[in-house]
Amino acid sequence: MYRPSCFDEIRPSLLLGLIDAHPLGTVITHGDGGLDATHIPFEIDAGDENAPFGILRAHVARANPVWRHDGETLVVFQGPSAYITPALYEDKKINGKVVPTYNYAVVHAHGRLRAIEDPAWILELFGRLTARHEAAQAVPWSADDAPPDFIDRLLTMIVGIEIPIERIQGTWKVSQNRSQNDQRTIMAAMDAPMAREMERRSA
Repeated sequence: MYRPSCFDEIRPSLLLGLIDAHPLGTVITHGDGGLDATHIPFEIDAGDENAPFGILRAHVARANPVWRHDGETLVVFQGPSAYITPALYEDKKINGKVVPTYNYAVVHAHGRLRAIEDPAWILELFGRLTARHEAAQAVPWSADDAPPDFIDRLLTMIVGIEIPIERIQGTWKVSQNRSQNDQRTIMAAMDAPMAREMERRSA
């Protein structure tokens, strides 16, 4: 990933926070057929001494070949993004020497994928993911709402995956290279998610 120093981000709180807030990852693998990309919602665990950058966990359909991948895996998490018009820059009025750009926040997590076929492990993960994403519902759904034999059959059709993160990189391109006045003007013009990322980066 191209990371100019002014946009480089290494703080674990921001990197893992973006993954937690935007859990749909693009899993990029390379095999005999070349590059492949799969889109999977993950949970992020803070990790331990064996995985100091955290552990990604998810589940996929057994028919999805990604769980059989043996080798380095890259997972890309995309945060908020926004087009930035030159009209927001002071220099637009002064000398016109400005061009459009795009702001974004992104995290690349590298590691080796391992498959987990233990039904109890998968069910526990399934429960955590469901509880998290159902939390905003008036009446949250849980696996207990479905017939037990249906859930048992489902567990034979999915495989857990775990990726201990060996290397993690982040880029927060959120107008740090502009003047403070430009940054304030841009932040005021952004929607809440991008304005929040600009605030977090400057904290």
